[in-house]
Amino acid sequence: MIHRYRSLDAALIVGTAHTLGRRIGERFPQSGLSRVAVELAQVAEETSARIAALRQPRWGIRLATGVVVLLLLTVAAFAIAAMRRPASLTDLGAFVQLLESAINDVVFLGIAIAFLVTIEGRLRRKEALAALHELRSLVHIVDMHQLTKDPDQFLSDRAATTSSPERLLTPGQLTRYLDYCSEMLSIAGKVAALYAQQLDDPVVLAAVNELEELTTGLSSKIWQKIVILGTTVRAPLGHAGHPG
Repeated sequence: MIHRYRSLDAALIVGTAHTLGRRIGERFPQSGLSRVAVELAQVAEETSARIAALRQPRWGIRLATGVVVLLLLTVAAFAIAAMRRPASLTDLGAFVQLLESAINDVVFLGIAIAFLVTIEGRLRRKEALAALHELRSLVHIVDMHQLTKDPDQFLSDRAATTSSPERLLTPGQLTRYLDYCSEMLSIAGKVAALYAQQLDDPVVLAAVNELEELTTGLSSKIWQKIVILGTTVRAPLGHAGHPG
């Protein structure tokens, strides 16, 4: 039995991102938000290839690590074999000192081996975190686009200043604009979740959780604006409010 709904499908996420980009471009052509949506779809498309590359074994690193570990173990084995038992009580003190030194060397050897065998995982983690950092920056760019889209413009008669942003959207258009921002944040969170699903790394998982919390928080802030528009302004959406 195939369980299709127990894991995220990267292809469906990419398709949803492209569809959203087209929707935004059709309703707000030449807008900055439409260009950000195209960028988000491209990042989503690149994510599948990035994760596939991260999951591939890096045989060069594994081979080099294996050779170095084997050399270290060989040297340690020869050193242990060269140790001689004390022939008399007079040699016991020197043997104890030698044994203590050997134990310290074994401890450091273990640390060195642990460092070597985790190189591949640490490189994979570094690359995944770099990709998540790029996605986090994109999330903040989406937030910047909705920053000045405030429903308060329809609730007060404050005069605009020279530095005030242009407010050309109708209440219905503004509602749709904010809704698109919320959808983009949701898609960004799902793209991040692909890394947690495919990479078994606690640091990557923590970064994904942090990014999802960020997108959820920003989306909640956006929906507060949408609720204000819907309950206070009560403007008919008309053509701008149709699904799409």
